[in-house]
Amino acid sequence: MKKWNILYGVLFFGICLVPSLGMALNGTQESSENRTLAEFPSLVTEEGVNVNFLSDAGDYFQDHFGFRKELVTANAVLNGKALGVSTADGVIQGTDGWLYYKDSLGDYLGTELLSERGLFNIAHTLSMVQKNLEGKGIQFLFTVAPNKNTLYGENMPYYDSLVVTKENNLTRLKPLLEKEGVHYTDLKEAFLKEKEILYHKRDSHWNNKGAAMAAELLLNDLSKEHDSYKEEPYTVRRDFEGDLDKMLYPGTLTLEDEIYYDKLTTFAYVGEVESNFDPKITTVNPVKSGSLVMYRDSFGNTLLPFFADAFANAYFSRGVPYQMSNDIAAQSGDTVIVERAERFLGNMAENPPVLEASLALPVGELQEEILEGAANVAMIRQGLFFQFSGSIPEAYLDTDTRIYLRFNGEMTYEAFPRTIILEDGSREDGGFVLYLSTDKLPEAENDLEILTEQNGVLTVVFQNRIKEEMIQ
Repeated sequence: MKKWNILYGVLFFGICLVPSLGMALNGTQESSENRTLAEFPSLVTEEGVNVNFLSDAGDYFQDHFGFRKELVTANAVLNGKALGVSTADGVIQGTDGWLYYKDSLGDYLGTELLSERGLFNIAHTLSMVQKNLEGKGIQFLFTVAPNKNTLYGENMPYYDSLVVTKENNLTRLKPLLEKEGVHYTDLKEAFLKEKEILYHKRDSHWNNKGAAMAAELLLNDLSKEHDSYKEEPYTVRRDFEGDLDKMLYPGTLTLEDEIYYDKLTTFAYVGEVESNFDPKITTVNPVKSGSLVMYRDSFGNTLLPFFADAFANAYFSRGVPYQMSNDIAAQSGDTVIVERAERFLGNMAENPPVLEASLALPVGELQEEILEGAANVAMIRQGLFFQFSGSIPEAYLDTDTRIYLRFNGEMTYEAFPRTIILEDGSREDGGFVLYLSTDKLPEAENDLEILTEQNGVLTVVFQNRIKEEMIQ
């Protein structure tokens, strides 16, 4: 019996040492789970001794132990195949081999609805951007890349019974875009009309054929001359690795079919480009005309070649907030596209673009003054701009109330409406932000009035002198 106890102990500790031995023999592994792995901590940092060294070292070991990918995959396969559940926090295990991004669940269930004011903040900001750019002779177009389960929700698991409403944020935003006159390409409607499935089963994005269709719809709406891919011959290769598949089954990926068009493109990348997901990419095309500035997310990875092939110069950015004034000036852009994934619509209300405001003329007569109707009013220098920001209590706002800033009793500008995320995670939809070139306000201090406009009635909700780095 004693021999068996010793053998058991040796076997137990031997198994425990396998991850460490594998780590020593194979080194560390790259992440295949769509996240950054912990780095090995330093015992001494610039601040002195790292008191969290042991905890940080534990995080490092958890991310880098030997055979981690194989063990993570084995656990995922066991739960996914046997129990039909996902072991990755960001992935939903659907039926018939389908995987969905969990960030899209709130949209699918209709449980994370923006307020009417929050939706107005998005639609009206886009309308203001469009008016600003068109005043400079620049075309503007907005589009939303639909969530996979918005188009192909039939393979979602048991969630159907939990759907609160089909009137999700995108459905509710569309009529507001129409009311505000925003140039909008409705990709959701177009994809729903297609009988062919144009998204990957084990990835959160469309395939190359879906990207080609989306690009053509956008270019058509811009009246931009381009090559159509509807009849373009292509080959199919089973070599695509899905992002959700990598997150859930990093060791046993299921390759999917991807479409590769035979047509040769004529554009070239400027500088070194690691992948089409790089944060900033510039392309040139000597046989085309026009200059594009496109703000996009991961759906833009496969869109990029189609647009780069249609414009003489194209600049693609994933930066948020969009640095529109600087980007358009640097690229001499004559066309601006904003593409946003459906699951990230809420973020649009939080991050209006850095675009210098144009002079505005509020419609209406001054009726009253409520001089304590604005809070946290701030003036901060950001590069070549002053950023003015603050918030107005809901008591002084209706759904579509506009916000103006008037300087020194003369120059008046409309501010972008903004949603502010509070410390407790709740949303405050009465925020605003405005950008002005520093040379527009050469004085150290300026008189600032903040006005609201609703139904032809103007109200002064703030009046004071303001200077740089001041918060009131």
